Amino acid sequence: MSAPAPLVRLVEPALPAALFTRLRRAVVALGTENLRDGYQTTFWFDGGRPASLVEEAILALRGHYPARLAGFEWWLSRMRTSDVKVDFHQDCDERLLRRGGPLRHPAQGSVLFLNRCRGGLLAVTEAPPCEENPARAPDDLSALDLVRPWPNRLVLFPGDATHGVLDADGEVPTRRLRPAEPLRLAIAINGWRRRPTGVPGFAGARRYAALRLSPPAPAPPARPRAVPAPRRVR
Repeated sequence: MSAPAPLVRLVEPALPAALFTRLRRAVVALGTENLRDGYQTTFWFDGGRPASLVEEAILALRGHYPARLAGFEWWLSRMRTSDVKVDFHQDCDERLLRRGGPLRHPAQGSVLFLNRCRGGLLAVTEAPPCEENPARAPDDLSALDLVRPWPNRLVLFPGDATHGVLDADGEVPTRRLRPAEPLRLAIAINGWRRRPTGVPGFAGARRYAALRLSPPAPAPPARPRAVPAPRRVR
């Protein structure tokens, strides 16, 4: 019996080297800004003019996502693998669901890794999360697709797949480990066929100034056109 096809697809190197270096340096420059609430701070990009380095990167990656998307939801995924606080979950339009609407998943899930770290493997599976288990891990851990963080590696997976992060020891997180590990840096990018409820654009945000692109310089004023002197009438 043949093994099931993997749920994940890897693209590496995902970005041109110069763009990846700019993006990684900008994320590093943020330090721990908004680290605690980073997973709840998401932005919408419709694929038009980018307002951030992340959105410039999304345009460069666009060919790896399905056609006919309405746009992309993105957020910074930064954590210490010695203190993983993200349970196994399925991404969805959370505000719509809280309002009693239908369960709606993105068309495509993905993670762009910016650095390497100890542990921190991305775990993806078709099995649902289990509330009774630590970190809501699925019952069958043998079916996990595991991806090691690596600079400029893009991981794509189905938008309704269950996913989570293993700790520095490669285990389902159950406690804080010692010593504290450096930050695992990544960017989560979901492609949507319909914009998720209440997700703002980055242009008006007051966070992550290091990611902001400079607005285009205004065009120089047009020079007045010379008017020829009138001829004398004799």
